[in-house]
Amino acid sequence: MNQLLISLMGALLATNQPQAVSNLIQQNAGVSVIIPNPNDPAEKELGRLMTEDDAAMAEVDKWIQDNNAFTAQGGGESKAELNQRIMARLDIVRKHYEDFLRRYPDFARGHLAYASFLNNIGDEEAAKVQNEKARELDPKDPAAWNNLGNYYGENGPITNAFVYYAKAIELDSNEPVYYQNLATMVYLYRTDAKAFYHIDEQQIFDKSLALYRKALRLDPDNFPLVTDYAESYYGIRPLRTNDALVAWTNALQVAHDDNEREGVYIHLARIKMLAGRYAEARAQLDTVTNATYASLKQTLENAITWRESGATNSIGDGDSTNAPTNNFMAPTNTLTVITNTRIINTPTHPMPWLTNGVPVLTNPPVFSPKMVNIMTNVPPNPPKASHLSQS
Repeated sequence: MNQLLISLMGALLATNQPQAVSNLIQQNAGVSVIIPNPNDPAEKELGRLMTEDDAAMAEVDKWIQDNNAFTAQGGGESKAELNQRIMARLDIVRKHYEDFLRRYPDFARGHLAYASFLNNIGDEEAAKVQNEKARELDPKDPAAWNNLGNYYGENGPITNAFVYYAKAIELDSNEPVYYQNLATMVYLYRTDAKAFYHIDEQQIFDKSLALYRKALRLDPDNFPLVTDYAESYYGIRPLRTNDALVAWTNALQVAHDDNEREGVYIHLARIKMLAGRYAEARAQLDTVTNATYASLKQTLENAITWRESGATNSIGDGDSTNAPTNNFMAPTNTLTVITNTRIINTPTHPMPWLTNGVPVLTNPPVFSPKMVNIMTNVPPNPPKASHLSQS
């Protein structure tokens, strides 16, 4: 029971936003691209049930936020007491889903909705059962495949995630989340991906980056997606300096406010430092004035000084050895995530606007955004360490 409370509170804190937990229903549940019949009695009842689900999550969210405020003032309920109240509230919704599915056992969308609810309350194994049932009932719905890909991405076997994300994209090739998901999965599980796709590590990086670019074409203004893509370059050796600079410059164009922009400046300075362009890196850091980044800025300035002193033997290609910023990461994303996609034949060469010549820091390329009128699964939780297999 304490785990549920921690999970729900963590969801709020992880995003650093006052976003209601009720939104997790839309964020965590893949929903069919098939337009439901509004006159179907099952659809009508499911709609009411999902509204109840949403209201319960919103109520729980308010309880948590109110209790956090009371606790900060020295009052509030204990975690055990609050969690007991949360469980009792959500158990009502759970019973309503179970009653609904007893009466409509072959209604795939009902199983998907229940799976989403179960995931939100931390019952991943029960959610898997419901997603499998939805897939069995409607194998052409990409949402169930995607959701199961999330499950296997977190719990293994990893190759199942590759296959399930592949099927999701095969069924809906216009959903950017699916491409982002496989891009991240391939990048994180490089050893597994090399064996599965029978390609070497540089080709794995190319594949991951190409999948990210497919997602970006469909959702070019998604700042977390843009920065996920740009951050991928940190793990590639030798460092693809120009491509990384262009990626972060594109992120700069998508940033919504000064806080996000200055986070990108930190990353641009770091890439320039890794490339041995110390004067440029310092000049970039001079543009960072937000006190939020003061510590990171100082850390990076110290690292530049350390490298300038000749303490490293490999800087030009990004193969830094013992630089103090090896594990440095500016918080341009509010959330560290792992995601999914399908297995497809993707180009392994960089896009035309990513070159290996002198950096040309321009606006992002013009994309054609496509509105996707469905609710889709955002990346699941980061994979368990025991299942993480990287080069």
